[in-house]
Amino acid sequence: MKLNKREIIAKRIAQELEEGDVVNLGVGIPTLVASFLGGKNVYLQSENGLIGMGPPPEENAVDIDLIDAGKTPVSITKGAAFFGSADSFGMIRGGHLNVAILGILQIDKSGEIANWAVPNQPILGVGGAMDLVAGAKKVIVASTLFAKDGSSKLVDQLTYESSGERKVDLFVSEYATFMFTSEGVKVIDLYGDLTIEELIEKIGLPLLYDVEIVK
Repeated sequence: MKLNKREIIAKRIAQELEEGDVVNLGVGIPTLVASFLGGKNVYLQSENGLIGMGPPPEENAVDIDLIDAGKTPVSITKGAAFFGSADSFGMIRGGHLNVAILGILQIDKSGEIANWAVPNQPILGVGGAMDLVAGAKKVIVASTLFAKDGSSKLVDQLTYESSGERKVDLFVSEYATFMFTSEGVKVIDLYGDLTIEELIEKIGLPLLYDVEIVK
């Protein structure tokens, strides 16, 4: 079965997770990662108070008391644990998460992200984004590369409100995976239907790449 853009991103991110990792899944595309673990022993944490989150349940197995931070129904794995918000954010702020997977509105060429406020729109609050960016050992961004208007989410400088000074480790899109280095933005994996030259033109930023690993 052909994967859609969101599934391509989620599957690619699942490859980055290692056995035994404690991983927070943000709202949206990150929640799809649970469906692509392929039996890998990963502990999925939701900031509303669950560790041991499983893939989305079948329609006839939905339990309205089991939801993630985005209020989407989830399943639980054997040995799952429930706890309050204070304990959940204690895990995050205490550096106990191996990986946080977040969506974005924008990401700049240094790897700083904006994912909680759109200019001239009502602001609901940053939620746990700032804590996750600051507290996780590794931060991976899961997002489509272009906004609905066709503009690149990978930009020279943020024009939306920042989620924190911490730079992310990887940006996984439906076209490529990007790493942020002191020399610039590097493409480490190319798997969409755009060439590296087309990516550079559409994004409007110079990109570093190694032709031996881009495929």
